[in-house]
Amino acid sequence: MTDTWLTTLITDTPQEGFELAITLSRRGVKYIQPDPEVLHRLRPEYSTNADSLTAASQVVAINFQTVAAANNYWRG
Repeated sequence: MTDTWLTTLITDTPQEGFELAITLSRRGVKYIQPDPEVLHRLRPEYSTNADSLTAASQVVAINFQTVAAANNYWRG
């Protein structure tokens, strides 16, 4: 992927920050596995696995920590 899509981590609200964290997480998966066919084939396996869902939640949480820090935790 060569498109530039992430120009800032600054968001107006924590909600927007959380949504950005999810986007970062999803895009990370697409960078690691760029073949959509493989992603769709694997989805039933990881989407029903508690360990996989917990790991995915951890990635989102780490990305949210990064976005929150970049936004000074939304304290002006």
